[in-house]
Amino acid sequence: MSLIKIRKKLLNVDTVYHEGGPVADVPVKFGSIAVVLDNPYAGRYVEDLSPFVEATTEMAMSIVPELIEALGGADKIQAYGKGAIVGVNGELEHGAIWHISGGYPMRKHLPHAKSIVPSSKVVASAGTRLPIPLHHIEAAYVRSHFSTIDVGTLDGPRPNELLYALVMATGGRIHERLGGLRVDEIKVGDGQR
Repeated sequence: MSLIKIRKKLLNVDTVYHEGGPVADVPVKFGSIAVVLDNPYAGRYVEDLSPFVEATTEMAMSIVPELIEALGGADKIQAYGKGAIVGVNGELEHGAIWHISGGYPMRKHLPHAKSIVPSSKVVASAGTRLPIPLHHIEAAYVRSHFSTIDVGTLDGPRPNELLYALVMATGGRIHERLGGLRVDEIKVGDGQR
């Protein structure tokens, strides 16, 4: 019997042309894909969470390509992140499962991804919006790509549910101008610089 019981899936793409300054030559797309699913551990303590880690990794492997395609293909993706909202009958560790099962599938589908996938997680009620951090897929210190995408849905997660989300972007912030390591200066190949 599968541990994965998805109630709904949400796919969203925002195209940003400007942030009050001049219109960008190339707009940036920010996308998210989220699933609201049953939490098989809600309301009880379970020591071994590995079966759900395996099941959610397989689920993530199937939704990552959908988000990549919505943003124009793997060669367009420059930033990523992940997040989880745990319904109030769950525990924060149920959200932490997504560190493993959400992150690795994104890196597997993005051939240049070296940096750690940033994340956020919270135990909260239905309707909560979760700001999920983004940074550059090759080097975490590329300051121009520090951003967030907020994800959520009014009817979830219910107390016995989880919301797991993945986010990606095709560029950095529009009008970024605060310096730091530039994309064309990435050279160490360690996922940081």
